[in-house]
Amino acid sequence: MVEAPTTTQAPGLRVARGGRARTVLACAVLLLGALGLGGCAAARNELGTASSGCYVDLALATHAVHHEGRLAGVRLVSVASLRAHAPVLFKAAEVRGKRLGQVCLVAFSGSFHASLVERPVGETAGRLAVVELGYPHRTLLVTLLVKHPPVPFGHYHL
Repeated sequence: MVEAPTTTQAPGLRVARGGRARTVLACAVLLLGALGLGGCAAARNELGTASSGCYVDLALATHAVHHEGRLAGVRLVSVASLRAHAPVLFKAAEVRGKRLGQVCLVAFSGSFHASLVERPVGETAGRLAVVELGYPHRTLLVTLLVKHPPVPFGHYHL
């Protein structure tokens, strides 16, 4: 009579050689993937895309300039930061007697005239229209017409 070999493994299962090495390799791949995703989040923060909440307001901002011009940039800024560089926008950031904490600024480049935009302030004509929107209330505050941007809209720090 032939005796069956005695094993402690379940029938049909085979323990692969180098199983520990595969486990270590799988953990290393997962760790590298997690680090790669963390790098993407860091890049997002460096690119200034914290303004992404303002992109919802693009339709309202585009309507304020009557669909004219080219999108030059979008920024979410604190109202306090506007006091020195854009006092007109600082003053306009008041809704029903209450000063807002943050506003969205959406800039359009082109040729603009005060009679052709909603709620114009600043110059009567300009090459840049900066639409100021309440955040998170999504209300049009003013459209500032200027020759030069009052705040940077590009990724100048890259």
